[in-house]
Amino acid sequence: MNPVSIFNDVIGPVMRGPSSSHCAAALRIGRLARDLMDGEISSVLVEFDREGSLPTTHDSQGSDMGLFGGLLGWEADDERLPNSMQTFQDSGSLVNIVTVDVGDPHPNTYRLTLTNAREKHSIIAISTGGGMMEVLSIDGIALHMDGGYHETLLWVASGTQLSWDGAEVITHDAGSQQLLQMKADHFVEAAPGQATMVKRLAPVLPVPSRKNLTLPFSSCTEMLQYDGDKNTPLWKLAVAYEMARGNFTEAEVIERMKNIVRILRRSIAGGIAGTSYEDRVLHHQSGKFAELMKAGRLLDGGALNRIVLYVTALMEVKSSMGVIVAAPTAGACAALPGAVIAMAESLGLDEEEMAKAMLAAGLIGVFIATRWTFAAEVGGCQAEGGSAACMAGAALITLASGTRDQGIAAASMAFQSMLGLICDPIANRVEAPCLGKNVMAASNALSCANMALADFDPLIPLDEVIDSAKHVSTMMPREHRCTSLGGLAITPTSLEIERKLASLKSKGCGTCACH
Repeated sequence: MNPVSIFNDVIGPVMRGPSSSHCAAALRIGRLARDLMDGEISSVLVEFDREGSLPTTHDSQGSDMGLFGGLLGWEADDERLPNSMQTFQDSGSLVNIVTVDVGDPHPNTYRLTLTNAREKHSIIAISTGGGMMEVLSIDGIALHMDGGYHETLLWVASGTQLSWDGAEVITHDAGSQQLLQMKADHFVEAAPGQATMVKRLAPVLPVPSRKNLTLPFSSCTEMLQYDGDKNTPLWKLAVAYEMARGNFTEAEVIERMKNIVRILRRSIAGGIAGTSYEDRVLHHQSGKFAELMKAGRLLDGGALNRIVLYVTALMEVKSSMGVIVAAPTAGACAALPGAVIAMAESLGLDEEEMAKAMLAAGLIGVFIATRWTFAAEVGGCQAEGGSAACMAGAALITLASGTRDQGIAAASMAFQSMLGLICDPIANRVEAPCLGKNVMAASNALSCANMALADFDPLIPLDEVIDSAKHVSTMMPREHRCTSLGGLAITPTSLEIERKLASLKSKGCGTCACH
């Protein structure tokens, strides 16, 4: 895999949908599949392995809306996404979604077979968490593609040797031919007659990849060795990292994050003002919380009450298919930004200070993504809510002008207390207990930030905590890793809500199943 980028893997994508690992990743897979077919698709067969997470979640958690949005060439924040599958079918394309027994090792595996009047191709890809994905094969040929490069695929005669300046050339055996995979910052132009078939797949990530990429560090341990006794603030180390990863200037890194902060602030305001959506479990609740908070009728929580308000508002925007930022995922999209923006406002800080805090959080997320995953399907909710709490702890220390080591301590303590957290979405929707888990993650981050400011000892280094979470995930039954087959998801009430939602959806009723 290419090195992690804060803006690719951690803070982003800007999207709509209930789940980044379902919706945003599926959209990116669909975009690449569309390019493989030169934009012309008359039919698509979608296959999900029976033992994976997708047979029970692809409809309700956004895989379908993302995948078909991608096949249509749309962006992840397109307002048309909730109706993408219908739009795809209305265009005359045939759709068949089936469950198969193929033993795919990754729970989020997409097997697509696409046809048009001229050709037929297949693609196997996985969602790796937080909107990131990886193509594993095309037409049965094993390869690697993560959407960071301009990919030119050339089918040529066996033994053909070709090279281009600035391109990484990977040769794959394709039976009687060979497939040359050209990774570059632009598409490669093949000479006439040089290839029997040429396909060009455009990058789908905001920060492109490039050859000979060198990073200053990729783990917390390496960062501490790199920085030594300088005690550089985490946000500055994050800027140094992303300047190397994305070939940006410092100003460009900060401005990118400020733009994300502005999107989040608009979404928070929209969430408090009110949201609605037919196919969801919970109605608009954050507005009443705001009213009671303003009237002084809530228990005194100080800045924490504003944090709870902003977290719940963002979760309601997500569940209404509004625009959110996966930070690090859609299911855990609210804990980090809700905590940062609410606390910054309480302290009278501006958007640049918010952006710096988000960058500090992003750097902690780099360490998690490099060593492990944000995907609940792989690691349970500890991979989502636990990571969000970990990142938010460091961000809050940054707002408080704490030290580098205090930020790392807050991150370590916050993650330690969320090991083993399962993923068990009620009624198969990413709303509850996700709402409460986001609030818990933000509250946990605030508590651990204050403990770190008081120099509480986290005892376990951050890298070791991340490794521990990864080890815990290997012992989790798959039913507790976002399959809707365990925990609260299988309670009688959850199953009844799911039945009601399905019934109302089939009737076109706009009334929430439980309100």
